[in-house]
Amino acid sequence: MAISLRPEHLKRYKDLAALLIKYGRSDLVADTGESSTPSQAPPPEAAEQLTSDLEKLGPTYVKLGQLLSTRADLLPPSFLEALSRLQNKVEPFSYEEAHAIVTAELGVKISKAFTTFEEKPVAAASLGQVHRATLRDGREVVVKVQRPGIHDTIIKDLDALDQITEFAETHSETGRQYQLVLMVEEFRKSILRELDYKQEARNLATLAHNLRDFDRIVVPTAIDDYTTSRVLTTTYVRGTKITTLSPLVRTELDGSALAEQLFRAYLQQILVDGFVHADPHPGNVFLTEDDRIALLDLGMVAHVSSAMQEKLLQLLLAVSEGKSDEAATVAIQIGQTTPRFDEVAFRRKVGDLVAQTKDASVEQIEVGKIVLLLSRMSGESGIRVPSELMMLGKTLLNLDQVGRALDPTFDPNASIRRNAADLTRHRLRKTLSPGNLLSAAMEVKEFAERLPGRINKILDTVASNGLEVKVDAIDEKALVEGIQKIANRITVGLILAALIVSAAMLMRVETSFRILGYPGLAILFFLAAAGGGVALMLNILLSDRRGAKKASTRERA
Repeated sequence: MAISLRPEHLKRYKDLAALLIKYGRSDLVADTGESSTPSQAPPPEAAEQLTSDLEKLGPTYVKLGQLLSTRADLLPPSFLEALSRLQNKVEPFSYEEAHAIVTAELGVKISKAFTTFEEKPVAAASLGQVHRATLRDGREVVVKVQRPGIHDTIIKDLDALDQITEFAETHSETGRQYQLVLMVEEFRKSILRELDYKQEARNLATLAHNLRDFDRIVVPTAIDDYTTSRVLTTTYVRGTKITTLSPLVRTELDGSALAEQLFRAYLQQILVDGFVHADPHPGNVFLTEDDRIALLDLGMVAHVSSAMQEKLLQLLLAVSEGKSDEAATVAIQIGQTTPRFDEVAFRRKVGDLVAQTKDASVEQIEVGKIVLLLSRMSGESGIRVPSELMMLGKTLLNLDQVGRALDPTFDPNASIRRNAADLTRHRLRKTLSPGNLLSAAMEVKEFAERLPGRINKILDTVASNGLEVKVDAIDEKALVEGIQKIANRITVGLILAALIVSAAMLMRVETSFRILGYPGLAILFFLAAAGGGVALMLNILLSDRRGAKKASTRERA
């Protein structure tokens, strides 16, 4: 069914359609009336140009670009790398607007809530900007204020994206293959959660609790009394971006220990806690003045189910130990195969990838890139890759960069192998929590209470000779009936053939009994054969139709 785009979304659609044609996805705009020529592979500079074009489209599309940077199954590596550096290059809004929002949200004037509040923001992004301030009790804080009108703007852009992706999925095989509607739905949930600063405050508290045993990791604390859905106040962390550290500072750091603990903290988030800081790019990871790692900006988080954690741990171990066949098996189990899935080709590709990794030097190993490439191979081979796998690859890719900045010789594969046993113990301890033990005890209690009654029922049935064993085998009655139908049809066919042959022979016999000038008996035989043939054909058609209806009813049942 065709989807009509509303006028207010038409310009957005045309802008994105132009991007799709420009960057090699012209099939997504098929049947739109737009003229397009078959696209060739985009040149290397196209990735940077796409990043620039998305920035021009506005905040929603900046966030969409950041989401696309995790889709290794959809875009080539050069595009993933360019989009991962996508920044919110926007001008800050005025202090007067920030003042009005903070006053309205907190219910008091800024001068009453804060001793100081700097008018010039220290950072500005597409969703909000950050001001330094001091509370009445002397604590230094940062206040993130949401950009005016941004919520309504994003809702309108999301509505346009919904229509665009529905249109693309309806009119193109590529849209259906990559489930664009589902991707945008996940994007909608993610960005709307990011607009709720109360949710971000809860995320900060959860992450700080989960990483409480990591003495070198710092998570800012949200000030609840100064936080609303549009204003977030957190403790101020003095520090420097990891990627801007000077060589002199790095020589004085214990970079190896910092990189190891940071990497292990993220492995615990992904494989044990199931609650992950989903955007650990270098701009969100700071080195504090006391040489600790601060994790900032908890607007984007990911949740990983327990079943998925098991598979991801198996996948990471298989990749880190160079077991290509096991890695391919786990990847197949994680994803959802489609009719075009080619298992032989997929296993061959995974084998080549893991073999290259096994022979690489420590400086060349990028475990995040390997997982992203594995996701891309899965998509190309006909496996629908879950978002958790691509999130894992993107997270590890960012950690590779941060780890290299702290310690150029840091080996993520070795870190995975070192921490595997400890992570497994943590998972076992988690399953042995009081809640899980109580649930298991209740199930055992229910089983023990019902067991005597069930045993008595089984013994009574055996004693009364009422025990039956049902075997799902061929239905002999139906088989015999089918053979009988075939035999009957063959018999009728032979009789009809005999009538036709007899009629042909009687045509040569001269007789006074004629019909339409022909021997009457021969004509009667011909008519009998014709009538019998029509009756047999109708019987076959009706019988087959009844059989098809019965089969359909059984399938629905």
